[in-house]
Amino acid sequence: MIEFIAHNLAPIMFATLVVVLLLGYPVAFSLSAIGLAFFVIGVELAPLSNDINLFWPLLGALPDRFFGGVMSNDTLLAIPFFTFMGLILERSGMAEDLLETVGQLFGPLRGGLAYAVIFVGALLAATTGVVAASVIAMGLISLPIMLRYGYDRRLASGVIVASGTLAQIVPPSLVLIVLADQLGRSVGDMYSGALVPALVLTGLYVFYIFAMTMFRAGSAPALPPEARTLGGGITSLILSLIAAGALSYLATLYLEGHVLQGAGIWGAVVGVVAIYTVAVLNKALKLKLLSYLTQQVIIVMIPPLALIFLVLGTIFLGVATPTEGGAMGAVGALILAFGKRKLNTALMVQAMEATTKLSAFVLFILIGARVFSLTFYGVNGHIWVEELLTSVPGGETGFLIVVNVLVFFLAFFLDFFELAFIIVPLLAPAADKLGIDLIWFGVLLGINMQTSFMHPPFGFALFYLRSVAAKVPYLDRITGKKMAPVTTGQIYWGAVPFVCIQVVMVGLTIAFPGMVMRYKSEAPPPSSQDFKVPGFGSGNDGNGGAPNFGLPPLGGSSGAGGGGASGGAGNNGGFGLPPVSFPGSQPAPQTGGATGQTGSAPGAAGQGGAGQTGQAPAFGLPPLQLGNPPAASGAPAPAAGSGKAAPSGAGEADRNGAGIVEPSQPGGSQTPANGTATGNGAPAGMDLSQPPSFN
Repeated sequence: MIEFIAHNLAPIMFATLVVVLLLGYPVAFSLSAIGLAFFVIGVELAPLSNDINLFWPLLGALPDRFFGGVMSNDTLLAIPFFTFMGLILERSGMAEDLLETVGQLFGPLRGGLAYAVIFVGALLAATTGVVAASVIAMGLISLPIMLRYGYDRRLASGVIVASGTLAQIVPPSLVLIVLADQLGRSVGDMYSGALVPALVLTGLYVFYIFAMTMFRAGSAPALPPEARTLGGGITSLILSLIAAGALSYLATLYLEGHVLQGAGIWGAVVGVVAIYTVAVLNKALKLKLLSYLTQQVIIVMIPPLALIFLVLGTIFLGVATPTEGGAMGAVGALILAFGKRKLNTALMVQAMEATTKLSAFVLFILIGARVFSLTFYGVNGHIWVEELLTSVPGGETGFLIVVNVLVFFLAFFLDFFELAFIIVPLLAPAADKLGIDLIWFGVLLGINMQTSFMHPPFGFALFYLRSVAAKVPYLDRITGKKMAPVTTGQIYWGAVPFVCIQVVMVGLTIAFPGMVMRYKSEAPPPSSQDFKVPGFGSGNDGNGGAPNFGLPPLGGSSGAGGGGASGGAGNNGGFGLPPVSFPGSQPAPQTGGATGQTGSAPGAAGQGGAGQTGQAPAFGLPPLQLGNPPAASGAPAPAAGSGKAAPSGAGEADRNGAGIVEPSQPGGSQTPANGTATGNGAPAGMDLSQPPSFN
């Protein structure tokens, strides 16, 4: 029994963690406790199994994993910034203004309020990134209005829950930051890859509402005329948008010759600022240039859109990192709250308190995950998981199906932080081994984990809506009618169709990976400029020899026939040093004149008409010959020490310094056209394609 436990400690450890979490114990402390308990067990059982690599000194690695891997992680700094930004915006009344204005804009349409909730949910997701803030705000504001005008309770509850969870996949999502950190990938790439799937998912929600209004018109009626407080003026809004678009286009054409990049973006900024200025002046001076509806839509919509551009636009343009973008977003949220006269001490205290709680929650889970992973990796748990997943039949497709089914069912009991810190680090190595792009894999898991907020009965978004929806009958403050409460069953059943839409979106992401992989096409192309670095095989004048970099020769002058710093072929590269000589080796012969005859005494560096040839030390080996080449005259090459110079194995470099061998002249030595004297050129019949042979 003990041997069985020792050989299967990894699956036993993982199963124990799942059981403890299902019992309701806090995640961070469960991870730490199980990690330390199984560390003790693993150390005791290590002699019984080769799969256990645990020993007591390994606990000394924990402080480094805490401080080096968690506390110094710059990516995690984006979490408190985006959380603070979202809480400031949610408490400053921006969500209420957006819902009221967009609801009036879509009010004449059937399902107009539902469209407004989805649209505002996407905007809040792109500005706040916090599910709780979006769901609670829309539950408090839009749910009573939708019930007042006869919306089906299940449809109203489901659309609020689903649009609130868009904060999980629409950048700047907190879950995408955590996934990028766990997968070891760039947060900017994760944001770029998730953008199109987020828009497609929003479109699927809108299509579902449209289908409901077609087949069940009574489930989502249009607003009655008396409820449209902003009046008409759609024509004025359309004309204003056309004018802003034309101004943006002209500004883009003008700026194309004045800015290095982003002319279209700056042109759009000019158009938006112009239309916003006109709307503000129209309201302040009562100019009546715009309809009241147009004025309110522009004034209410542009500030959050500008904040989205400030955060996401700078990240996608490469101007700021996600952490810096979060910091700018927090400052922008403070400015918007100040402009709405909602910035006060109470608001700041509430926002900072909630931000601290969420940041500490994430940090403690991550620390617990580090303790758990230390032990889990020590018992080769990652190898067990990798072999388990890569052996799934079906290859990559089978792996993706199994993983998504696993995450879908675990999401019934765990939220996205727990899934990201526990499950994703175990899945990433197997996905990487199968050649799956980890950005695409992360976005796919993010879409799947989004369902963890809508799963009955443990979805957090369901709990958020339950906390603000009416539990008892109440009197509507506008109509005075007695309204029935919203039951928990209606909230759960309303979320089921949107959970099915999430599953469809997972399938679409697997079938069309190009939606995510477009992030690669946005990377700037590599520079095509040619950088030519001079090689060490050529001198300053393009001749053979070592480069002198414009300096005089070190310790000697050039030979009579030298064309640069090189005094000859055997001059040790032309640095003015005597040839290398080892005890017992023959002295370097000296070439005299142009006849190629050798002398017996070594000459001074740089002497001789053709330069000085230095004999390399033999080290007790026979002379090296490449392919037994014949001499220039057709006779066999003479042996070493016979009085005639043997042909050099490597000829002198050509005049371009490329090291190309030129045939030697019949007279013995060769003098190239560039004026550099050579000792012995390569023979004409030398075959450099053959390996060298030792005779």
